[in-house]
Amino acid sequence: MSLEAANREVYRLLKEGITVSVPDQHREHGGRRGGQCSERLRVVDWEDPANNDFLLVSQFSVTAALYACRPDLVGFVNGLPWVVIELKKPGVPARAACVENLTHYKQQIPALFWSNALLIASNGTDSRVGSLTADWGRWVEWKRIAREDEARRVSLDVMLRGTCAPQRLLDLVENFTLFSEHKAGLVKILGQNHQFLGVNNAIAAMLAARQLGHGRGGVFWQTQGSGKSFSRVFFAEKVLRKLAGNWTLVVVTDRVELDEQIAKTFKSTGAVSEIEGDACHAASGAQLRELLRGHHRYVFTLVHKFQTPELLCDRSDVVVLTDEAHRSQYDTLALNMRAALPRAMFLAFTGTPLIAGEERTREVFGDYVSIYDFQQSIEDGATVPLF
Repeated sequence: MSLEAANREVYRLLKEGITVSVPDQHREHGGRRGGQCSERLRVVDWEDPANNDFLLVSQFSVTAALYACRPDLVGFVNGLPWVVIELKKPGVPARAACVENLTHYKQQIPALFWSNALLIASNGTDSRVGSLTADWGRWVEWKRIAREDEARRVSLDVMLRGTCAPQRLLDLVENFTLFSEHKAGLVKILGQNHQFLGVNNAIAAMLAARQLGHGRGGVFWQTQGSGKSFSRVFFAEKVLRKLAGNWTLVVVTDRVELDEQIAKTFKSTGAVSEIEGDACHAASGAQLRELLRGHHRYVFTLVHKFQTPELLCDRSDVVVLTDEAHRSQYDTLALNMRAALPRAMFLAFTGTPLIAGEERTREVFGDYVSIYDFQQSIEDGATVPLF
């Protein structure tokens, strides 16, 4: 197994638990009491951070084939190494910690990284976090800890509190970690700071809207190129995993290429299987009606499939994720969609702000639940500057 594949397998066991056989004292087996039954053993208590054991070790020595390797800091959760931190003195680029040290460790002592959740490199003034498969260009800063309206600071302290405080670390690992299959190989995706805060804001806003009895989940504005597709997957998967209910996520776009692109993202990350993805992808208005009358986890559709204003699903545990909330959200098709799903929650994902003349978007979806604008994205290196 490659290191990336091993890491994915261990991650699945961490997240879902391990099936073990235990003696069954309450069942007749072959005429006698006994036999075996299956139980799922939890490795991590995701609900209560205090019920886990957190340990940080300095200069943790691991024996390699020829000599021992000593990463600067290794963070353990329940005895498993989750976090590896490599530090450089001021003046030495933090990049060297990634390119030289961590790359070397992955080659020499790969077993240390089988259960790895994240990697951190810092020289005190420049601090970055990355996934097991990320090259240096995809390592990112973490500038805010708890809220989007915080002053953004490049600081090792902010990085550690934002990613390694027990509750945030568990949330980041459980709900903001994806593995995506590509022709070039398996890629591990770790949620970025703006995705982590934005998705959690969106879920909080959705729950508040349900309490108030309306379906305006809000507008999720994160600029183009900053990873909105992955944000949708993070949001949808966290809702399905963490919120009680028989949820259906309806992913709506208004262009064929967008429809295919977002469905492909959900498939490549394993949020839906190839078979499930094809089965829940509405090819016609008739198929959309059948899908919405069922109890699917996901439904992918173009807004154009809502041809008539008929009631298709009266459930309240339906969340509609619309792409680019302008353009097609006020006309007949959008009204048909609301008639079809009168009790659904509507959340708008957009890469552009609500400019003058588009206040109706706010009327339909509610106010912003997350803002990550073009300037912030440029400063973070998520998108290239526009000249």
